[in-house]
Amino acid sequence: MQITCPHCGFSKQIASDQLPATATRGHCPRCRKSFPLDREETAGQSPEAGAAPDTAPPQLARDSVVEDPDSRPKAGFWVRLVAAVIDAFLVFWLQFGLGLLLVLAGITTGGRGEGAVSSLAMLVQLFSYAIGAAYYVVFTGHGGQTPGKMAVRVKVIRRDGQPVSYGRALFRELPCKFISAIILGIGYLMIAFDEQKQGLHDRMADTYVIKL
Repeated sequence: MQITCPHCGFSKQIASDQLPATATRGHCPRCRKSFPLDREETAGQSPEAGAAPDTAPPQLARDSVVEDPDSRPKAGFWVRLVAAVIDAFLVFWLQFGLGLLLVLAGITTGGRGEGAVSSLAMLVQLFSYAIGAAYYVVFTGHGGQTPGKMAVRVKVIRRDGQPVSYGRALFRELPCKFISAIILGIGYLMIAFDEQKQGLHDRMADTYVIKL
């Protein structure tokens, strides 16, 4: 079976038994773009005469195919809750440790007056919020997994199967999760009842949380 990327023209010969039955999209290893797979069309193609045989290892051939994201197993409410608890624990100690260092630095530099103490307390609080936001946005944007998600083997992806960008991670982790939480947590409870295990923040950011 010959699969050709319509974006850059990269072509690869893949054995039919190496193509997952649920695969509906391909992912080009050269230009990194995805494209729909037409099984009937690719099955009827054959390598051009005189063309060099494809000697790429089977793993590389399998990596050029993306399984349909809708059919992949999704992480349920309880698994995601465990991941959230692990992340909350790590964030707490990260905020506590760095906040303590900031307080000690402020006291050392002479911040002992009433006004200085109030300003320092506000600075520590803002710093803690920034650390918590950065934790979730950076880890999710980098690879779709916070340490908590790594521990339970789940990952955030876009609904088209592509990785989550930093911009989408920022949108998902801050305004979207804020809305999920502010409506009495209903946005999070949706995970337990949604067919694709999506919370409100997942729907708003157009993401899935899949099992690995």
